[in-house]
Amino acid sequence: MNILLTAAEVFPFAKTGGLGDVCGSLPKEWEKLGHQCIVVMPKYANIDTAKWNIQPTNITVAVPIDYWTEYTRLWRGTLPGSNVQVYFLENADYFDRWGIYGNPEGFWDNDRRFIFLCRAVFEVAQALNFTPDVIMANDWHTAFTMPMLKMRYRFTPRFSRTAGVYAIHNMAFQGQMDPRRALPFAGIPMWEFYQGSWFESYGVVNAMQIGILFADKIVTVSPRYATEIRYTSSGYGLQGVINSRGGDFIGILNGIDENEWNPETDKHIFSNYSRERLDGKMLNKYHYLRSWGIEDHEMKEDMPMIGMVTRLTDQKGIPLVEEALERILSNYPVRFTIVGSGADRYENYFRYIGSKFGKRALVYMGYNDDLAHKVEASADMFLMPSLFEPCGLNQMYSLKYGTVPVVRAVGGLADTVREYNYSTGTGNGFVFYDYEAADMGWALHRAISAYFDKPNWIRIIKNGMMENNSATQSAERYIEVFRWAQEKIPPF
Repeated sequence: MNILLTAAEVFPFAKTGGLGDVCGSLPKEWEKLGHQCIVVMPKYANIDTAKWNIQPTNITVAVPIDYWTEYTRLWRGTLPGSNVQVYFLENADYFDRWGIYGNPEGFWDNDRRFIFLCRAVFEVAQALNFTPDVIMANDWHTAFTMPMLKMRYRFTPRFSRTAGVYAIHNMAFQGQMDPRRALPFAGIPMWEFYQGSWFESYGVVNAMQIGILFADKIVTVSPRYATEIRYTSSGYGLQGVINSRGGDFIGILNGIDENEWNPETDKHIFSNYSRERLDGKMLNKYHYLRSWGIEDHEMKEDMPMIGMVTRLTDQKGIPLVEEALERILSNYPVRFTIVGSGADRYENYFRYIGSKFGKRALVYMGYNDDLAHKVEASADMFLMPSLFEPCGLNQMYSLKYGTVPVVRAVGGLADTVREYNYSTGTGNGFVFYDYEAADMGWALHRAISAYFDKPNWIRIIKNGMMENNSATQSAERYIEVFRWAQEKIPPF
């Protein structure tokens, strides 16, 4: 099967969260399963072309936008550890700027930038002589590929048998646009915009709605999240739209790239280890604490360490941490470590915590992939108190690394983490339900108490390390969906 994946971010070239991780791992898994895949994404100014051996080609592609034509030169690289070709779109007006989206408010021309990406996908495929069986678009940034496939390219021979699959990674960001700008950019006549049309949503164009309605199949990143966005406020106003496509909507749990995240082979951590050799995990904790200037005599007390690697946003439950962390550090014999970045308010709060608690609160503000691996290997427990979490990958990394997750039961967190049962010895973490600091604190209390009950603590660790959350399983499920999507394409 020929698969074309397009996304605004793909790890390791550009990433802000789980979207980038998943779009970087799935193509490699599809290649292992015998399929051919190419990736099309923007060439942002901050992509390190030298580090990733990304080279310019002599291919320049014409891209129709509104009534004029624009151009992009292709650069080519490969996903590390694979032969998957990644094609980067060079365009000074759209992508030669720092960052992906222009956080926190977003670049003013994101509608035009990402519609350009969507239209370019088809022109790049033609320039490369690549005939996709499936185009997989991800989140609102590439949603316009779905109507373009049906309305502009369906009768182009190369795409006449191409299915469109649309993946929802985060329903909270839907891509609302001014129809007077967005539709002409996409080559869609304004008469298609009227109340009740597929292109209209509360008076604006909603890119995610368009992706859902025009795709042959729609997927999201965990079974629990699929239910939440259909029947609760997590659908952010699109519950009815999703339910109208309920027969074509599937929840597939994301998986982790075990070439990148595996304590037995991870090159980022201080000492490799496995379920059978857990002493290496203690070595990681020791060396991590030493790297923060903590001396041997300061480690004499057996003190569990709570870790977080996160974006500092309300979605990630940071308000709960802000309310409870000071009390936890004051009342429990624990250490806390965090690697994160986001809202200034939260960054300042964690700096305050670091200054107040010194060597019991190890705070790094910023994105640091190397340090993220070290936290997963060194922490005893990993905190994810999310308001909502479509899938989450860090809890899966934690299970793999023997770091006990403490999570709120939402989305993919509920699909992967189960409360430990002392009677049966089953379960792999600690779970709370209400979005309340007191409930989070009680879950942490249970985890800290279990830490000092070593036989049960080792059982929890080993239960987690036995879980199989690999990207291979996820990739196989996507191939099933791709085949179902192809069955919907009418013969000519």
